[in-house]
Amino acid sequence: MKRLTALLLCLCLLLCGCKGTGEYTPTGNGLDYDDDYTGAHNAPPTQDSPQQLTFAYYPARSLNPYLCTDYTNRTLFSLLYQSLFITDRDYVTSPLLCKSYTVSEDAKSYTFYFENATFSDGSVLSATDVLASLQAARESDYYKGRFLHITEIVPTADGGVTIHLDTPYENLPLILDIPIVKADQVAIDRPLGTGPYVLYSAAGGESLQRRSDWWSKAKLPFQTDTISLFSAESTTQIRDRFEFFDLSLVCADPGSDRYVDYRCDYELWDCENGIFLYLATSRDSEIFKNDAVRIVLTYAVDRDSLTTEFYRGFARSASLPASPLSPYYNKNLADKYSYDALRFLQAVKDAGLEGSKVVFLANSDDSLRLRVARRIGKMLEECGLEVEMKELSGTRYTDAIKTRQYDIYLGQTRLSPNMDLSAFFATYGELSWGGVNDLGAYALSLQALENHGNYFTLHKQVMDQGLLCPVLFRSYAVYASRGLVSALTPARDSVFYYPSDRTLEDAKS
Repeated sequence: MKRLTALLLCLCLLLCGCKGTGEYTPTGNGLDYDDDYTGAHNAPPTQDSPQQLTFAYYPARSLNPYLCTDYTNRTLFSLLYQSLFITDRDYVTSPLLCKSYTVSEDAKSYTFYFENATFSDGSVLSATDVLASLQAARESDYYKGRFLHITEIVPTADGGVTIHLDTPYENLPLILDIPIVKADQVAIDRPLGTGPYVLYSAAGGESLQRRSDWWSKAKLPFQTDTISLFSAESTTQIRDRFEFFDLSLVCADPGSDRYVDYRCDYELWDCENGIFLYLATSRDSEIFKNDAVRIVLTYAVDRDSLTTEFYRGFARSASLPASPLSPYYNKNLADKYSYDALRFLQAVKDAGLEGSKVVFLANSDDSLRLRVARRIGKMLEECGLEVEMKELSGTRYTDAIKTRQYDIYLGQTRLSPNMDLSAFFATYGELSWGGVNDLGAYALSLQALENHGNYFTLHKQVMDQGLLCPVLFRSYAVYASRGLVSALTPARDSVFYYPSDRTLEDAKS
């Protein structure tokens, strides 16, 4: 009977022309309902009714910000934890737990001092907590890329923490939106934070409870004392619970194999995640060691068709190796390297390489990215090359990259918020496969970290020498029941972003 009721409700919604808002309309791949669901679908609250919010999480997965890579659980982090600094969707940074900071004359040492913030158990934030949290982040898979140029993190005699760098940084705070937890809890699954909510467990289930003693006066995008938590087991279960019952907000990944479409009335935001897709070539390749062909590879890729066909609009075309939302992305420069298939085709002909075979390496563990690679392979074939797809999984894929068993491969990484490229171009850098390491580009990467005006020069050299071929930057999708959380301004790693009332200049001394 419950299954019949759910199906009838679905039919009614479809007959009413139910659809989403924004630039994406879901297409769906079938519905799979759970007979155990109870409750009623959310309706927008009236002016007099209190906000009642329910979010999803996976109880079997960690809520530790250094151990957790699951985006559903990470959605809760901006409510539980705070960082030294917070960054909005336009990469504008403002202080949060940092009360003030100083920068050495050579910009290679930053010292930070902290607000009189308290954890949810009432204990006061200290340098010990900050130090332990940053060290844990440094050792984590999620954050370790941000610490590439950090040589040392040490406490100061006056209660601060100093970060020493091996190269000058213009804006170190940009990459310090890292959650801070209690020092003795950095390794447990549910550490305490200084955020506006605390995780509460009771016989009826788990919830987030608003802290009456929260140290900050910042304005959140919603006002509610209790947020119920739905214990999820799959993305399909989360989708169905949102469409037909009581989930208020869902963060989904349209670039994931586990993504399922949504078919109901909702408000929709995209939330950038820093995931960067790019093409890289082997310098051993008979085709791409030819400078004239490698340099024009960028013109063979129709990026806009990929974002639409495979990512449902939740990705941004990028013909420079930086997020188009970041201040480092120069659109006028980017336009010079955008899609122009005839230009690549002509270069292949001029080099006498028409009909040459290209081995295209792709990761078969990720079916969506594999389909993207195949589509790019078709684009290369349309430009006069013969493409042999080499589809490998696990260590076979990574070993093939390291030993250059390819002409070209589709790579994916999560770039730091400062769009640091030095790992690509450093000798023995973690991303410098295929001989992409380049001392000139590495030096320009360091200059860009020192002064953001140098990103233009860095990006121009990367593209003019064909060192990388950027493809796109991915985003998450944030769905919410209409009218419940309309004030959201989701930012990277902060779905529930709330602004600080201070600027970096206010905190810098």
